Amino acid sequence: MSQAVKNVLFLCTGNSARSILAEAILNREGRGRFKAYSAGSHPKGAVHPGALHLLKKLNYDTGFARSKDWDEFARPGAPAMDFVFTVCDRAAAEVCPIWPGQPMTAHWGVPDPAAAEGSEAERALAFAEAYRMLSNRISIFVNLPLSSLDRLSLQKRLDAIGKTQDTPAKAGA
Repeated sequence: MSQAVKNVLFLCTGNSARSILAEAILNREGRGRFKAYSAGSHPKGAVHPGALHLLKKLNYDTGFARSKDWDEFARPGAPAMDFVFTVCDRAAAEVCPIWPGQPMTAHWGVPDPAAAEGSEAERALAFAEAYRMLSNRISIFVNLPLSSLDRLSLQKRLDAIGKTQDTPAKAGA
């Protein structure tokens, strides 16, 4: 007997970088078990070129990527979410819409690569680091034994994932 695919929404303020990266990662890593979406409280209206460049470099199809308002997922007829994760501190502090079905929520804050300054290489590294952090957390998430965890235990695990200490990759490692 197969389990129903779980819908996951990643939220950020601008929906131009971190939430887009998370959507791509989960749709690849959780294929067949999870369907990821992303949105923002104040969407930029366009996906950051650095996010698109990194995803293309990692062989992701970027046709899915668009910056959209989180209200799109609170409307009647929108996919019912099983999980909602904020990936930026600003979105976590905002009052979110009421999500139908009472999805599990957690905050998985990641530094904003779109705010990175410096050389092109330094900005690219910021996107790579955000991707790595999100990928690590999503890998833990997709490997949780969801069917054997009660709601309270699952919530504790989801919160712990957001507190995962991500150490930056060492140069030359």
